[in-house]
Amino acid sequence: MSDPTPLEVVVTGEMACFTRPENKAERVSYPVMTPSAARGVLEAIYWKPEFSWRVLEIHVLKKFQQISLLRNEINDCQSSRSAAALGNGNYLADDNRAQRNTLALRDVAYLLRATQQLHPHCTDDIAKYRDSFRRRVQRGQCFQQPYLGCREFAAQFYPPDGSEKPIEVNMDLGPMLFDLRFRHNSDGKGIGASPVFFDARLENGVLKVPGHVYEEVMAVAT
Repeated sequence: MSDPTPLEVVVTGEMACFTRPENKAERVSYPVMTPSAARGVLEAIYWKPEFSWRVLEIHVLKKFQQISLLRNEINDCQSSRSAAALGNGNYLADDNRAQRNTLALRDVAYLLRATQQLHPHCTDDIAKYRDSFRRRVQRGQCFQQPYLGCREFAAQFYPPDGSEKPIEVNMDLGPMLFDLRFRHNSDGKGIGASPVFFDARLENGVLKVPGHVYEEVMAVAT
């Protein structure tokens, strides 16, 4: 069950990077926020196990501004297994560091429009969760600091005042990652995941998320 009236929040930040999947070593950002990044921002503001977020539209409020950065990154993921492989249980980033270029965005602003989809086990009215989200946005409350693609690119959020207008830009964005489609065996245990993409397009500054991708992911996940 969901309320068809979208909830809205304005998200801004000094820096952002929504990495295109076809770039391996070097990070190159999409010119706009991705649906998965938008969902991450919404969940950072308000999340409950009784519902899930469905991002409908992402409005781009400022013109694209790119910036090239040189960042220090490590080559491998940090884990207890990799530390144990060293013998002494210590992990030194200096021994596994590499400098990589990042083509990021700067001075970004978006208007997110999304709905809350109640899960079958939820017995409360959806208005309860919608009102809670609006109050948290009004007060600037969040469970954790939302970010724009990378954790070091912090995001600010506030309720819209009605003056927000998307930029007048039309462009094809190419394949864009929507979500991961999880596979399960007969016992219900996860056995893997595969990415789900959709052909993204910016129309008059608005990225619309097609509804069929939600149905595709949910049909496999349940």
